[in-house]
Amino acid sequence: MATCYRKIATLVSPTEAIGELTVITDAAMVVDDGQVTWLGKDSDAPSCETEVDLTGKTVIPGFVDSHSHLVFGGERSEEFASRMNGEKYQAGGIKSTVAATRNATADELRANTAGLVQELYASGITTFEIKSGYGLDTETEKLSLEIASEFTDEVTFLGAHVVPSGSDPDQYTDLVAGEMLTSIKAKWVDVFCDKGAFSVTQARKVLTAGIAAGLKPRMHANQLSNIGAIALAVELDCASVDHCTFLDDADIELLRNSNTVATLLPGAEFSTRSAYPQGGKLMNAGVAVAIATDCNPGSSFTTSMPFCISVAVRDMGFSVDQAIWAATKGGAMALRGSQGVLEVGVKADFVVLDAPNHIYLAYRPGVAIISQTFLQGRKVYERR
Repeated sequence: MATCYRKIATLVSPTEAIGELTVITDAAMVVDDGQVTWLGKDSDAPSCETEVDLTGKTVIPGFVDSHSHLVFGGERSEEFASRMNGEKYQAGGIKSTVAATRNATADELRANTAGLVQELYASGITTFEIKSGYGLDTETEKLSLEIASEFTDEVTFLGAHVVPSGSDPDQYTDLVAGEMLTSIKAKWVDVFCDKGAFSVTQARKVLTAGIAAGLKPRMHANQLSNIGAIALAVELDCASVDHCTFLDDADIELLRNSNTVATLLPGAEFSTRSAYPQGGKLMNAGVAVAIATDCNPGSSFTTSMPFCISVAVRDMGFSVDQAIWAATKGGAMALRGSQGVLEVGVKADFVVLDAPNHIYLAYRPGVAIISQTFLQGRKVYERR
């Protein structure tokens, strides 16, 4: 049964051009059988069996969160407080979450993940990726991926997150690229290639083994330093390279001429008091950019895409349009998907904002303007 959403103040969808949006005022949209079947001016809208009045509201595509770590045990609030008091962020903090995750039951991990997924929906996120990476042993990595797959098809094996305490880096790399990889099921393979994590040589070993096993590659890189990871990401046609805080002009040129999306994670810099990458500069240079939450208990414990958009606009050089493009179509490109747009024939994944236009996502930081979230035309969240 077709439903027509009428009298929409503003309807927004990304274009193919990087950072640009199509904006229709006084709009309407028809959804039938989980798909968008018509959109345009309200005065031209066809009649439908059901009509919904959205006077004064804005409709945007559902956000695409292409980088999250939702399967974990414990929390790290004391570490956050220490960083706010001046302690420097280091990759090794992950190890405390590894201990808590190994000690958690499957039911505890599942319940925690389910709660965070509901927060994603409340944040307007309709497509999301979930990584493993807090097990760092074969049994817990396998379990983490099994739980993640209960919530999304975008499941990423991140056994190469950090080297566990007491392990030899090369021997652990061999374990990830061998026994772990043959034991798990996932769509993606990821590696943290940075100072304090895995070298370019070690990252190449993990990613090429993953590719040979049928997984698609992506990377964490250049969060803490620049050790040459961008060249590897482009060489291996990684769908995305994530963090990208430290890039040089050669890296930007490599990304501009590749299919690899630069995924930026505003919550991570916010929560670690680190330098912000300049996303607007990247987009203006012709690089496809995504914004994601990086939800994790240590360095970015947020599920709010509107918060990430606000920070991106305030501190990362994005225009509002660029930030929304990156949080929708950019995120979809980072997952090599077709989500993140509103046009005839696509799945009706969309969000209703209690606002007259999309600028309010950055204009009213911290205010709950997400009114409803729809997944294939089905309401999965409504603010009450």
